[in-house]
Amino acid sequence: MAPSPRTGSRQDAAALPGVSSTFWALVILAGLLVAYCSQLAAGTCEIVTLDRDSSQPRRTIARQTARCACRKGQIAGTTRARPACVDARIIKTKQWCDMRPCLEGEGCDLLINRSGWTCTQPGGRIKTTTVS
Repeated sequence: MAPSPRTGSRQDAAALPGVSSTFWALVILAGLLVAYCSQLAAGTCEIVTLDRDSSQPRRTIARQTARCACRKGQIAGTTRARPACVDARIIKTKQWCDMRPCLEGEGCDLLINRSGWTCTQPGGRIKTTTVS
């Protein structure tokens, strides 16, 4: 008669309880480190997606999505052409140029309907940003 699977000697099953507590502590710490590193520091932003469409001549349409961890009283916005946490009042009043969205040396103007802003470079090139 063949030995039953339960009575067979399996060394891999016996090895698991013998793993040291130091090993499990390291596994837990590694998991916490991974979870902590995926969190943003307060008051910072990162670009999650960036899509560019250059199918039309002399025109590029760019769409970006940012993830921000803003402090109380702040909201995701744009400063110096980068995502940033800005004062929530700027967004509520649609005074977009108050968040300084354009690069150094560019001029900022509100669109007529306050749906966004334009950044004018010294050479005359205009970048238009609309908020959706």
